[in-house]
Amino acid sequence: MTQKMMKRTTISVLEQIGLEIEKVPETALFSHVSPDGDCLGSMLALGLALESLGKKVMYYNTGPLPENLRFLPDIDKISRVIPRELPETLIFIDCAEAERVESFSIKNYFQGKQVINIDHHVSNNLFGTLNWIDPGAAATGEMVYGLIKKLGAAITKDIAINLYTAIITDTGRFSFSNTTAKSFKIAAELVKTGIDLAAINSILFEQKTFSQIKLLHKALSNLELLENGKIAIIVLSQKDFEETGTEENLSEGLVNYARNIESVEAAALLKEIESEEIRVSFRSNTWIDVNKVASQFGGGGHIRASGCTVNTPLLTAKQAVISALEEALKHGRDH
Repeated sequence: MTQKMMKRTTISVLEQIGLEIEKVPETALFSHVSPDGDCLGSMLALGLALESLGKKVMYYNTGPLPENLRFLPDIDKISRVIPRELPETLIFIDCAEAERVESFSIKNYFQGKQVINIDHHVSNNLFGTLNWIDPGAAATGEMVYGLIKKLGAAITKDIAINLYTAIITDTGRFSFSNTTAKSFKIAAELVKTGIDLAAINSILFEQKTFSQIKLLHKALSNLELLENGKIAIIVLSQKDFEETGTEENLSEGLVNYARNIESVEAAALLKEIESEEIRVSFRSNTWIDVNKVASQFGGGGHIRASGCTVNTPLLTAKQAVISALEEALKHGRDH
């Protein structure tokens, strides 16, 4: 067989996933803890599309859902409890590793299952039996849009709201460096369904509870600049969350206040969940690869945005993060 003929007979992973989904009567969808607009919007959009094709769909996310995403159509279908009995086909959305769904036991469900892994993180560890990973996609929502079109399902208004939320949050209203022409093209198609852009953007980016404003005040009060202003660190303790009456998921986006300082190249937000469970969000502006920084702590994500969990006391985690960023600052341009 010639190389040209081989190319013609090769089935893309998107086509394989489409064929797999078409033949199954039911499936379970999973998205990561500390959920954001991309993972929830993408999961709900795909689930609604599959339901329209006559599939039985179950939705799971074990973390608390952010209040500002409660407007997403059919979000109430998501369960926090994963049952022992699951369908033969499991679909993971926006998860760089399976443990991002449930850290201790999720892989116990994998035996004898078809595990479909749909994600855009460069750090994805390919845990599925079918892995569709596209780091060039600005959001997993862009990939799900393509899958829905491949399946021949209609993009309803509810699906469009979910997909638009996925794309608009992961591109920072089309302002982040991951934004591409494709991002705008897909968004334009979603807008044609009649979604209310002003209302969605207001909920996602403008409206804040008083508790969120108090948390922002606390975060800015705790902000530190290091290395002549090139590194910015924000630390939020359990006490900070208690005093402001906020949940951890309401801290989404606070790290960008640190990154947006004129001199800053890299920023980190450390959140104390438990006494030795510190969640860290990394961001960079121009040249530091924070995916590599996060990988030192067992995490990952994207070149300009990543995260990890550090299982040490808060002050120990803070010093380790600072040291890692200082090292990246020192050697980053040369690598």
